[in-house]
Amino acid sequence: MENEIQSLDTLRKRIDEVDRQLVELFKERMAISAGVARYKQEKGLPVLDAGRERDKLMRISELAGEDFADYSRVLYSTIMALSRSYQEKLLGTESELGALIQFAEANTPKLFPTTAKVACQGIEGAYSQIAAQKLFELPQIEYFPSFDEVFEAIETGKCRYGVLPIENSTAGSVGKVYDLMLKHKFYIVRSFRLKIDHNLLAKQGVQLENIREVFSHEQAISQCAAFLKENPQIKVNACPNTAMAARLAAETDRNDVAALSSNDCAQLYGLTNLVPNVQDNANNYTRFICISRTHEIYPGADKTTLMLRAPHRPGALHVLLSHFFAHGINISKLESRPLPDRDFEFLFYLDLDISVYSPKLPTVLAELERQSEQFRYLGSYSEHIG
Repeated sequence: MENEIQSLDTLRKRIDEVDRQLVELFKERMAISAGVARYKQEKGLPVLDAGRERDKLMRISELAGEDFADYSRVLYSTIMALSRSYQEKLLGTESELGALIQFAEANTPKLFPTTAKVACQGIEGAYSQIAAQKLFELPQIEYFPSFDEVFEAIETGKCRYGVLPIENSTAGSVGKVYDLMLKHKFYIVRSFRLKIDHNLLAKQGVQLENIREVFSHEQAISQCAAFLKENPQIKVNACPNTAMAARLAAETDRNDVAALSSNDCAQLYGLTNLVPNVQDNANNYTRFICISRTHEIYPGADKTTLMLRAPHRPGALHVLLSHFFAHGINISKLESRPLPDRDFEFLFYLDLDISVYSPKLPTVLAELERQSEQFRYLGSYSEHIG
């Protein structure tokens, strides 16, 4: 055992010596990269030379041999991403976006407003309204029939803020909202995770065995799939909003109709909560974003959302994502949406865990802005849970 320990100790010392040499060679390589950056600047050449990087990775793989080809590609992809980042930093090629972020941060009030005119989709009792009341102490809520009209209310200045559902922990992303984000101009100024409890609501005196039809929003229906499967006699119909479903159940002349909605709606529309908490997952949350026409960054902003489109060629997305790895930035969400009128091309929405005060943020934004086919910064903000 003692010889084995000594042998391991010897091996580790050899690794330490190799690592020392690697670090010195890495520093030398980065110093040479600095010279490359200056040459490219003088000649007006871009930092990224995708063709050379592909050829380089191919040669590296051949040098490494069959056993280490894959490992070497990963290693050198990272080294080249770090080299590009270093060259961008040396050239001082940060975009105007960094200055705009600093301006918004400096000119945003230190406290999030307690009251404002807020646009929500649906009617009284909608989950968006509940989220708005969590975000603001006394919101002046104006309701709109569709998500599109909420965005329009922000763009036209009809409302200062809008509250929109964007993701559910059980049913996934709200695709309609993501698709509209491409169409409209706005900034995310805050987000909120709301605990969602769906309930089977019906008129007073109606029993579960009487129910033949249930109404709710498609996301709520998806989140209550197990309950609905256990009751196959119930026909399911989607409607624009869970609160609308509750109002429909309250106003209909029928006694065999129910709604999947919040307990707040039971009280609001005079319904009975026949079966509480029928969602599949007890830990069911919906994430809402609060959007504004103006660029506002409140203190504590530690999340940033971006929209980008990678060039339509092999490895393009990998090149863009390598920037986050190189800077040690965590991507907490990556959402892809198909581009209208484009076959097999996608937009990507990314949520980044990074403080707006981090010097890494303007650097990586500048790199992405230059290398993306399409790029939008959608805001830096803090997220709350309730």
